[in-house]
Amino acid sequence: MAKQCKYSCDTAAETLEWIKAIADFIKPFSFLINAHVVNFFKDRLWEAVDEDWLQCLSNESVESLLLIPSGIVQDHWPTSLKEFILTLKSLVYPREQADLKKVFPNFQPTSLNSVLAQGMNLKKKHEVEVLSAIVSSVASAVRADAVIDVGAGQGYLAQVLAFERQLSVVAIDACSHHGKVTNARAERIKKHYMAQMRKFGSGNQRLNVPQTITCNIMSLETLKSLTTMSSHKGDVEQPKSIEQDLELGLAGRGSSLVLAGLHACGDLSVTMLKTLLECEKVRAVISIGCCYNLLSEEGFANARIQYGFPMSCGVKSVNLSLGKSSRDLACQSAERWKSLGKDAGLHNFELHAFRAAFQMVLHKYFPEVGISPSIGRQGKALRRKQQRKIIKSELQAEESTYSDLPQMACNMEEACSVTHSGESEAGNTSGVRSDVDALFTKMSLHTGSTCERTMSTYKYSLFEKFCQSGLCRLGLKPSDDINFHGIWKEVEPYVSLIGIYWSLRAAFGPLLETLILLDRLLCLQEQGDLLESVMLPIFDPAISPRNVAIIAKKPDAGISSHHSSR
Repeated sequence: MAKQCKYSCDTAAETLEWIKAIADFIKPFSFLINAHVVNFFKDRLWEAVDEDWLQCLSNESVESLLLIPSGIVQDHWPTSLKEFILTLKSLVYPREQADLKKVFPNFQPTSLNSVLAQGMNLKKKHEVEVLSAIVSSVASAVRADAVIDVGAGQGYLAQVLAFERQLSVVAIDACSHHGKVTNARAERIKKHYMAQMRKFGSGNQRLNVPQTITCNIMSLETLKSLTTMSSHKGDVEQPKSIEQDLELGLAGRGSSLVLAGLHACGDLSVTMLKTLLECEKVRAVISIGCCYNLLSEEGFANARIQYGFPMSCGVKSVNLSLGKSSRDLACQSAERWKSLGKDAGLHNFELHAFRAAFQMVLHKYFPEVGISPSIGRQGKALRRKQQRKIIKSELQAEESTYSDLPQMACNMEEACSVTHSGESEAGNTSGVRSDVDALFTKMSLHTGSTCERTMSTYKYSLFEKFCQSGLCRLGLKPSDDINFHGIWKEVEPYVSLIGIYWSLRAAFGPLLETLILLDRLLCLQEQGDLLESVMLPIFDPAISPRNVAIIAKKPDAGISSHHSSR
């Protein structure tokens, strides 16, 4: 029943056609895309949504709601709702992992040994294994002398490229701590490889060790200065400036460079692409973006001289703007929504309801605070604490009858008390979801009015604790005049609608990300024969949902570009 993507981005004209189709589709839904969900109750946002859609989805399971961003519909849904979701899905760039061996010459992914993989989770290991093989293939094709890992973090990619792929690498990150971790980790890896070379009689072989540079790349000029530094001989023990630091890093590394960025945040991915256009030394770029919420935009308060969106003349010509809410929404991943279980989904929806109800408190009692202040992630911390208490209470009450349920709820309420900053928030969460699911399943079997009243009281207690914690985060003192209970009673009939609203909004996440990525691709395609570019999903989306790479090179590097459309 799902509509297949009928658009292509092989050429600039096709990419622009796709962009215009997305722009036309999203215009009628600006009320949903640009909404501030913290104002859900205050502004009665659900009233702008089709009433038939709300009525239908109110009867759906949480699991069905979590599948909406993936474009999965149910046969009995209203035709207009199905058409909306399926049309939206048909405009999203597909995420199935590409056949990379058909795209890149000499593509040879290898499984990382335990020394190189130390500290990596499954996601990071998969990303580094795939991306290092792609970077190696591209670097070979353009005959690059060095690779610059932009936004290198703790140096996982840089170290694999250096030690395993034998490439000359400079790792750049804004965080000095990351640089220290990268260097320490590289020393441990170097010792391992030196021992292996001695063992097998190849002790004279030269080892490549990544050069680390701490530099906050806030502009195109900074990255350009890195790539245009002249090579020189001699060491500088203590660089006196960023420029000296960059020059030291590139000393002796040649004049042909590849830029690689694994989830380079916000404008950093854009800066990499612009550097390819403006710097002769840079022969190719491999960019996987993320953190679109940090992207600067022309005409908005966060715009800089070199803004991140739009990049292409085509998007500028259609007069399309995103705005902060849209950029935030572009970070939503359909794969992650789909992977949430019923319990996690309910908890997320509940936290959104608490935050929106808390906004009612601020609006009524603290109007001076502003529109929608950030209160951090205290809601999730609150939930983790009460989950642990729930499991403890459930185990203690395993043999009890349901007549003890009200007392159990009181124990849950106690679990919501906000602790001071010294207490650990982490803990082992394995098995938490299934245990809590089991508890709520047992509670749901008790269908009497006592249980319903107990759950209502329990949720109100959570809300009150949430508010107290939120006020504390904002430096506000709770007053006896605040009627938390009255506000909760006012919003309680509409709490279930916030999950529906968020699921419909989240469906736009992959579409808005598609728009941002197509804009970047189009900017490269507008250069004509000066560049060859390709956009394709390089990771398994089940492991790494943010999996679309933009890869561009100056001609004669052997990248097949016909895989940019799917």
